[in-house]
Amino acid sequence: MNQSIRDKLEHLTGRLYELDRMLASGEATRDMDEYRKLSREHAELGPVVSLYQAWRQLRSDLCAGLDMLADPEMRELAEAEVAGARERLPEIEAELQKLLLPKDAKDDRNVFLEIRAGTGGDESALFAGNLFRMYTRYAERRGWQVEVISASISDLGGYREVIARIIGQGVYSRLKFESGAHRVQRVPDTETQGRIHTSACTVAVMPEADALEEVQINPTEIRIDTYRASGAGGQHINKTDSAVRITHLPTGIVVECQDDRSQHKNKAQALSVLVARIRDMQEREQHANIASARRNLIGSGDRSERIRTYNFPQGRVTDHRINLTLYKLEAVMDGDLDDLIAALTAEYQADQLAMLAESA
Repeated sequence: MNQSIRDKLEHLTGRLYELDRMLASGEATRDMDEYRKLSREHAELGPVVSLYQAWRQLRSDLCAGLDMLADPEMRELAEAEVAGARERLPEIEAELQKLLLPKDAKDDRNVFLEIRAGTGGDESALFAGNLFRMYTRYAERRGWQVEVISASISDLGGYREVIARIIGQGVYSRLKFESGAHRVQRVPDTETQGRIHTSACTVAVMPEADALEEVQINPTEIRIDTYRASGAGGQHINKTDSAVRITHLPTGIVVECQDDRSQHKNKAQALSVLVARIRDMQEREQHANIASARRNLIGSGDRSERIRTYNFPQGRVTDHRINLTLYKLEAVMDGDLDDLIAALTAEYQADQLAMLAESA
């Protein structure tokens, strides 16, 4: 193991002992906010230090086993111990390096999911509906909640645009690699000659801001319009101007929300989406500035970048960023995304580990 990594692990071990003393102190609970902060840090460091201690013990066992090789009576036992230690040590070192990777502070946040039909007309809108169902089914598998914020339904039943909020544990950590252009190749229902068409949709996954203060919005730089929400009619038709459209004048970003009958709730929801979009725009600009310095193995996440192709005639899904092809299209479209997400996460971690090794 690299000495600089060992030094870091030694520092974390010392920090954990310090946290033990602080949390055991009678003063610890006087400031509950600080107590919770220290408890979270302790919970994060515990597994790292525990694994490092296991690594140190294994190193000690290896040294002892090598010493025993000189004793004929102990040689057979020593050889087994040395072989076991040499096999296990690299595994623990790899796990430790993963645990030392920088944590993304946004990983535990809820997200705003936006899907927009692109090239392909009605077929693209139908595919947008398929993608939304795919993510909804995945959310159900994870026990997450999905709230539709706004939707523009196409004539054939798909979506020209749909925006949803997904709420749950670690949502952004699982969906953050989904932003980009998704392409579909299939024979549309409206195709009479059986020809395969190619169309595309764009997906944006944006972490929900912790608070509106994360992005300073000057009230003079937004225009808020209210209008009557569209509805299916009947006794529950919306008779008030409860729908809200917010325009951010400096960027031209427009957000509409008409999901709730309360104008106040729609405005709050629209502001949340606006904040997330501005943050996303800022982060993409920042990412673009550094992308030329180092290639990101997972891709830029830019909405114009084709990241995945869904080929229905061949029953395959290909993620172009990591050259991964799975022949389980039906399962994927039903929300079975774990294999794709695991592969993307592993590739991202490999890139992070490479950077960690370079900086060590």
